Amino acid sequence: MAASASSSPPAAPSAAAGFGGRSQTHLPPSPHLANFFVWREFVWGGIAGAFGEGMMHPVDTLKTRLQSQAIMTGTKAQKNIFQMVRTVWASDGLRGFYRGISPGVTGSLATGATYFGVIESTKTWLENANPNLSGHWSHFIAGAIGDTLGSFVYVPCEVMKQRMQVQGTQKSWALAAAKGSVSQTPGTQMYGYYNGMFHAGSSIWRDHGLKGLYAGYWSTLARDVPFAGLMVTFYEAMKDLTEYGKKKYLPNSDLDVSNSFEGLVLGGLAGGCSAYLTTPLDVIKTRLQVQGSTTRYNGWLDAITKTWTSEGVHGLFKGSVPRIIWYIPASAFTFMAVEFLRDHFNDKLDTDGRELATLSIEARSEVEEAA
Repeated sequence: MAASASSSPPAAPSAAAGFGGRSQTHLPPSPHLANFFVWREFVWGGIAGAFGEGMMHPVDTLKTRLQSQAIMTGTKAQKNIFQMVRTVWASDGLRGFYRGISPGVTGSLATGATYFGVIESTKTWLENANPNLSGHWSHFIAGAIGDTLGSFVYVPCEVMKQRMQVQGTQKSWALAAAKGSVSQTPGTQMYGYYNGMFHAGSSIWRDHGLKGLYAGYWSTLARDVPFAGLMVTFYEAMKDLTEYGKKKYLPNSDLDVSNSFEGLVLGGLAGGCSAYLTTPLDVIKTRLQVQGSTTRYNGWLDAITKTWTSEGVHGLFKGSVPRIIWYIPASAFTFMAVEFLRDHFNDKLDTDGRELATLSIEARSEVEEAA
């Protein structure tokens, strides 16, 4: 892939002699090659996002069930996290904790890809276009943009996932409906049992159309945009703080911490802090997406008002413990996976890319000499 002479200034010839005694000219990679180096961040992010969701899905199931109790069973006699663990295990067994994992992994794959891909491809552009924009603000904006783009796939997957999570197994869902323990408007049916991701998607589309699949979309953005911005900002800030601490307190130390381990620790801390601060937004989003045909809340503001009136600040932070428990390891695994993939594959891809560019340049030179 040859670099265009008009698109880049001529480079100084290398001192190292090439094949046949001819000096090699090392030029920067072509724009196409540079684009590939950016696009691989989308791949690493997608793999890492799916990995983190798959590892921590049972905890997410507990969080969803805790937050949706007001819709499913009313506001009275709500369970705590330990009671909910026993309830899920007794009624559904291990399968109950993994209900909805397919749409969960699919949505996290899309969000992880856009999140990390857009961060890497836009934060440098933002800093160059706006020199007065501080590094942390550019990280916040890039993270928010990346998560917003991923929301077009993530939100329908989140709706399907959460409805499947609250249902549990078919036997327990049918039993709950028969006992009348599912809170709903008289004369209406909440929604039928979903056998899988595609059945859930087609059923929601048939019953509610596009609006049903994107239920709670704006509340999801209201939660995820600040969460995504805060998480990458906290992560980059803690990386800077760690580097500053090494230089100040361990200037002559041979201590070498791998990027993967740093991503594991700092990613977990960044995810936990961001998760707690955005818990009220997550509660509102979950209740809007789970309610289905039993319209308890008429929009985002109505959900906030009714939750505050009936449950107070405790209701807005319901599920904060499993949310933090979920996000600390999920974020840790995600950032660790991204750093691991960068360390183990980027260098090889960079080397292969430079060799490819060099071979292309040599081939072009031979053609020019022959002409």
